Amino acid sequence: MKKKTILDLYKMKETGEKAVWMTAYDSCFASYAEKAGMDMILVGDSMGMIVYGYEGTIPVTMDMSINHCQAVRRGAPNTYIIGDMPFGSYHESVEDAVRNAVRFMKEGDVDAIKLEGGVAVADKIKAISQAGIVVFGHVGLTPQSSASMGGFKAQGRTTDSARNVIKDAIAVYEAGARVVLLEGVPEEVCSFVHKILPIPVYGIGAGADTDGQVLVIGDALGMFEAFTPKFSKKYAEIAKIATEGFTEYIKEVREGSFPAPEHKYKISGDIKDFEKLFKEIEDEFNK
Repeated sequence: MKKKTILDLYKMKETGEKAVWMTAYDSCFASYAEKAGMDMILVGDSMGMIVYGYEGTIPVTMDMSINHCQAVRRGAPNTYIIGDMPFGSYHESVEDAVRNAVRFMKEGDVDAIKLEGGVAVADKIKAISQAGIVVFGHVGLTPQSSASMGGFKAQGRTTDSARNVIKDAIAVYEAGARVVLLEGVPEEVCSFVHKILPIPVYGIGAGADTDGQVLVIGDALGMFEAFTPKFSKKYAEIAKIATEGFTEYIKEVREGSFPAPEHKYKISGDIKDFEKLFKEIEDEFNK
């Protein structure tokens, strides 16, 4: 499998081939995604909820994100990987934003970075892009700003809100982002952005008129049971399968049926020699 480049993503837009990506946070699931032929993997700050059990994404740090990027790269060496800049890593200053984006590229071995926001972060996007780093913009429902939005609520559902989403998308493009992701907006709004912007426009909860789709692995594979967004679809029931597996394991250990003969190693040699050894050690131990 040949790893895609940003030019491949643009070519896919030109030909109408949908790009498909998903979040992943470890080597194991990243390897499954690569084997399946996933175009891209986002090492998302959703790890805060899926991996660490936080209520949101705010506690995720740069060190956590980079560690998970490294793990994902080991599992998917031939897949385009995007590092998700966590809350606080690009908010204080342009210099901070560039420095942390560079850390992602050097230490996380990613192909691009993603950050949330539109007009408000355009200066950061411009500076990171000028540093030679591919930037994925993210507008609409931005989880890092969910508190100021009153929770995880869809955006762009009124004309005023739609205007803000569209202006954010344009600002991201004009600042130099090579891709924009729209989350949690009506399809009509996403379709309009898709029509006017020349860069790839991807969606999550933004309808089908896009250049591709991304989902959170915990939602798509039925791993995260606390909450499933309206826009997500479960393609597997891993939580159910895992729980059933654990239940059966507990049962078999307690009843003595596991480990069975086929799970045990056999001695090499005469059992009498082992019995003699055990007797010698026991006598010495009991002195």
